[in-house]
Amino acid sequence: MDTKPETKSSPSRQRDANAIYQGGRIVARVAEPEIDLEDKQIRFGEVYGSDDLLLPEECEFQKYRIMIQTITWAAKIDRSNPDKGRVLKGVVADLLGYTEQ
Repeated sequence: MDTKPETKSSPSRQRDANAIYQGGRIVARVAEPEIDLEDKQIRFGEVYGSDDLLLPEECEFQKYRIMIQTITWAAKIDRSNPDKGRVLKGVVADLLGYTEQ
């Protein structure tokens, strides 16, 4: 009898459109995402609450598999909003493909 937890996303489970996932759980939230399919990149104005985000591990954002490549600015705590946790700005991620549905 197989007792391993299910690792694939369940089609019935709705994902947060403004979240980055790793291992099936939310590891960060995003603001100002810009998807550029021609350049196969996503640019985020800000990634926050990212203490659990493992770099450079593959992530999922919306229906895409991504790998974060560039971070312009990072702070463990944003003094203007300490509830945001680790904040990353000017984030660029490569589009690797699509998540399995």
